[in-house]
Amino acid sequence: MEGTKQTSLPDTEGKNGLMASSSSAFFYRKPEPTSITGFHRTHDESHNIVIELQRSGSGFSAADGSVLSSIVREKDLTMLATLGGVEGIADSLKTHLRDGIGGSSEDIWRRKETFGSNTFVKPPTKSFFHFVWEASQDVIILILLLCAALSLGLGIKADGLKEGWYDGGSIFLAVFVVISVRATADFWQKRKLEKVCEDFPVVVIRSGRRRQVSVFDIVVGDVICLKMGDQVPADGLFVEGYSLRVDESSMTGESDHVEVNKDQNPFLLSGSKVAEGCAKMLVVSVGLNWGLIMSSIGVDSREETPLETRLNKLASSLGFIGLSSVLMVLVILLVRYFTGHTKNEIGMIEFVPGKTKAVDVINDLLGIIASVVSILVVAIPEELPLAVGYILAYSTDRTKGDHQTMVRNLPAFEALSCVTTICTDLTGILTLNEMKVTKCLIGKECIEARGHSPIAPNVLQWLFQGIGLTKSNTVQQFLTVTTSDDAIHSWAVLKLNMEMNINTREFSVLDLEASCPEKKIGVLVKNQSYETFHAHWKGDAEIILSSCSHYQDATGSIVVLDDQERERFHQIIEDMAANSHQSIAFAHKQISQDEYENEVTNQEIPDTGLVLLGIFGLKLLCSPSVKEAVETCQQAGISVKLITGGNASLAKAISVECGILQPNQGVNDGSMVTGVEFRNYTEKERLVKADCLRVMPRSCFVDKLLAVKCLKEIGRVVAVIGNSLNDVPSLHEANVGISVGIQATIVLQESSDMVILDNNFASVAQVLRWGRCIYDNIQKHAQFNLTVYASALAINIVAAISVGKMPLTPAQLLWVDLTMNTLAAFALAAEEPNTELMKKRPVSRSDPLITNIMWRNIICQASYQITVVLALMFKGKSIFGVREKAVDTLVFNTFVLCHVFNLFNARKLEEKNVFRGILKNKLFIGIICMIVILQVILVESLNKFARTEKLNWKQWAACIIIAAVSCPIGCLIKYIPVPDTDTIFSFLPRILRCGLMTTRS
Repeated sequence: MEGTKQTSLPDTEGKNGLMASSSSAFFYRKPEPTSITGFHRTHDESHNIVIELQRSGSGFSAADGSVLSSIVREKDLTMLATLGGVEGIADSLKTHLRDGIGGSSEDIWRRKETFGSNTFVKPPTKSFFHFVWEASQDVIILILLLCAALSLGLGIKADGLKEGWYDGGSIFLAVFVVISVRATADFWQKRKLEKVCEDFPVVVIRSGRRRQVSVFDIVVGDVICLKMGDQVPADGLFVEGYSLRVDESSMTGESDHVEVNKDQNPFLLSGSKVAEGCAKMLVVSVGLNWGLIMSSIGVDSREETPLETRLNKLASSLGFIGLSSVLMVLVILLVRYFTGHTKNEIGMIEFVPGKTKAVDVINDLLGIIASVVSILVVAIPEELPLAVGYILAYSTDRTKGDHQTMVRNLPAFEALSCVTTICTDLTGILTLNEMKVTKCLIGKECIEARGHSPIAPNVLQWLFQGIGLTKSNTVQQFLTVTTSDDAIHSWAVLKLNMEMNINTREFSVLDLEASCPEKKIGVLVKNQSYETFHAHWKGDAEIILSSCSHYQDATGSIVVLDDQERERFHQIIEDMAANSHQSIAFAHKQISQDEYENEVTNQEIPDTGLVLLGIFGLKLLCSPSVKEAVETCQQAGISVKLITGGNASLAKAISVECGILQPNQGVNDGSMVTGVEFRNYTEKERLVKADCLRVMPRSCFVDKLLAVKCLKEIGRVVAVIGNSLNDVPSLHEANVGISVGIQATIVLQESSDMVILDNNFASVAQVLRWGRCIYDNIQKHAQFNLTVYASALAINIVAAISVGKMPLTPAQLLWVDLTMNTLAAFALAAEEPNTELMKKRPVSRSDPLITNIMWRNIICQASYQITVVLALMFKGKSIFGVREKAVDTLVFNTFVLCHVFNLFNARKLEEKNVFRGILKNKLFIGIICMIVILQVILVESLNKFARTEKLNWKQWAACIIIAAVSCPIGCLIKYIPVPDTDTIFSFLPRILRCGLMTTRS
């Protein structure tokens, strides 16, 4: 077949690539090396299957993005082989598998034009008017709007446009203001709490150089470097790598890790995560799976938090009581109206059978209904659960700005107030990310510098190779260079005169192995000059020492590592650890051709029979603020536990320095148990030991996970702080998972409930303080809201029964709802954490949200407000010598001002000085001033709208003095002792629960 190229497939035979069936063959026609965008299958006269690649004008000789992506997503090895394998696709995409693409702006633009960009269409965000529409769908609001419309029509018909619009118009205006404020608050809250697609850097190779680019800037043809913990940012093909396994659960639902290699499975799906190993991949498609994943992150995906659920139940119970009371008030008002027991503003009976006009009756009934429905606005505390959202939104925004904390899970942010135990790692959390080599041991000699002690050249040669490999370009493409690598490399250059690239000139890297970046890293290299193979290992000195059978002294002699010598090295490592030194060892082994072939088969770098080259001691420095932060947590009733894979002596030295462990504590009293010992305990023993445990050295991720499970089982609320992939299972299991460090991988971040960008335990303590502050602020708002609820409901019920009219008009009640619920929530949300919060015990999840202290405050404040308002209502005319309308204004003004002063009381649930720290809360002061100014305008200027009458300065003074008494009362009632046990203050929740059960039944 002229002009065709035959390609062999699995189960084919012969040079011509004939398939097993003799009646057909498989071919593909290769056109000119210009541009191709697709392919299709055809059959020739001999029934051979022919794949013809189609031309295009894009300049790239490869199938288009959707075709390439389908090959990856369907894992089609046949079609991949048809297109020439990974090398063939790379050639057609004009990509060099070693040096990547050219990377010029023109090249990037052309690739984006041809294949698209790695972005996605963000789901449309809800506009402000959507929230206006949602707020207006409230049943109570709709009833009020209907009443306002009918009242407006009837009023204009009866009294003309000039005077008749006031009643209906005032309700319309009040409803409009309430809807606008609620919509604004909800709009702000959604913007603060919506999940945002976070950009993250990706390492690509362009023009032979590694560089970091945004995930949104990668293009088809890019060669990307992946390492353990990375997320695959686009569909691609495996180019080269070591021991690569990926987690495709987010794409396929399969939980098992999938091995990726060049022969059986070279396919990498966007959105999957690198679980083990490292690799380079060729990007063949962008913006598909990645875009689907990101587009699925919507602004409405937030689940209800536990506190919101509890407050919703409370609001439902209170709503049942409020609705029952309002229906009773409605019946009383209607009975009084139709029996002639109500009078209008001029003292005339409102309803006289046979004489009152139908229009007047309808208008009066509308007024009654509007007043009763307005009570529902206050009687159904729907803002109670909404306040949780406002407070969480504000606190999330503040912690992000002040403490560089990204909250990923709001229920966990709430749970911070309940945390009783913190499990933390060592390096980079309790210690600074700064290390300095202070000791170097080669053989039996402590080396300070090259000139001080004679060191054989061959010793330095192997040591320099081991040190330099971690800094070589090849290794850095796949593994992250740690702080210890930098410190050792710098010391070797300065003290031992090591050349920067001495080990990379003649050696090529064949394989990499990293059980965990902090423990052990192996590199298999080949000496190109002598065709010899060498294994270099670097890691924790104890672990490396256990793999060594010999050591090399400073003269170059290789000495057998017998029991006595091994014990001596162990003692050196222990002495370093006791002085807060992390010990890193280097070892080497030259391997034979047979061992190398065995390594290829088993994919394991030989790690036995190694020769110890040297041990470096790196001084670990505790962060200056860590000890204070640990003490703060302990004062707050939070136990801090150090669970690390490091040396036992090092863990004890650091924990004593940080205040986690006392100098006299240790193995004997159970405060310190190694990971192996804890793992080998029986289940009952682990449950007993877990609580008194303070330090767990030499632990793996299984031990940490076991400890977290045991702590949760005995009732502890656990927060885990991690900064490595070993911590992922524990972060998942913990009540609150916190990853720290700006270098935290995508996998680590997605396993966490929150991410703190700086590596500092003190920031964790600050975030815990914010968690307690959130709970405290929610309690403050709940207390304030319930006080408004109780006083408003009681006043209106008493007024309806006694005088047959409502003391507050619909517009006035809507104003109370707006200021005392929505604006108050923002005022109390702005309360920032103080040091007193960390002197209390953690909140138990079984504790009632409304405590006995809060019930005491609610009952006392509501009783005072009910008393003074009813006194003004019944005796105000005689006390002040004013008309009925002025009395109503005094009642309204006093009622609002009482709650303004009660806002100050709500700032401190237990503390007597409610004004302490108030000047720091500018938002609180601003909202208070705004409410007072608007109240003055409402009373003095908007008389017809609010149905008020102007007050003189004496009347204003009386209102302010009466309301201000709330503050000293609030101080005095805090002297009343309240027991923690079940008392009279607990009867209200029981009644509410019974009421809720009755309504459900």
